[in-house]
Amino acid sequence: MPTESIVLILGYIFGFYMSWNIGANDVANSMASAVGAGAITIRQAIFIAGILNVVGAVFIGGHVTETIRKGIVSPQLLSDPHLALMGALAALLAAALWVSFATWKSLPVSTTHAIVGAMIGFGIMAGGVGSVNWAKLGAVVASWIISPVFSLVIAFATFKLIIRLVLSRTAALAAALHFSPLFVGVAVFVVVLSFVFKPPRGKDLALAPFRPCSSLWGSP
Repeated sequence: MPTESIVLILGYIFGFYMSWNIGANDVANSMASAVGAGAITIRQAIFIAGILNVVGAVFIGGHVTETIRKGIVSPQLLSDPHLALMGALAALLAAALWVSFATWKSLPVSTTHAIVGAMIGFGIMAGGVGSVNWAKLGAVVASWIISPVFSLVIAFATFKLIIRLVLSRTAALAAALHFSPLFVGVAVFVVVLSFVFKPPRGKDLALAPFRPCSSLWGSP
């Protein structure tokens, strides 16, 4: 069997193994609050997450893939296709094993953290410390720090708003039914914006630049 076929088969196996780990661990990170609140069941959470994971990966996950594929390790190091293939396979398997161990220990870890660390390890082993794009890595790590802070602020403000508009009212159920479209609309609006403005699929859905009426109908 040709070496390329073996690498392709191993890539499928490691990829499915990592996907299984993502379903076992990362889905719990996003769905635990909804299941814990009793809004949905575990079965419903698995069904919803299965659909949304595929949709998110297909439509707006490409830019994250590009960052991990090209932004962490020097492109010069990846110019050798054999080295890039073996390094990517090693990083994928290493990250999958770690997420699998964390799932076994009931630890809610991030697959992104695991794969970025694995790519760093591959880069240092293959080309030394200088082969890692430390500036890009600094931006990635900064996002890991900023994201929890922003999530904290947004969750705090959102829950305060819910308390003020719903929970503090005498007719809390009626208030909830009245304001639910507002919260759902904001969530849908944010999701639609991500589809419109984020690459790669978003480029096909992007809104055309605004043109004044004079450019459409001619100058008066």
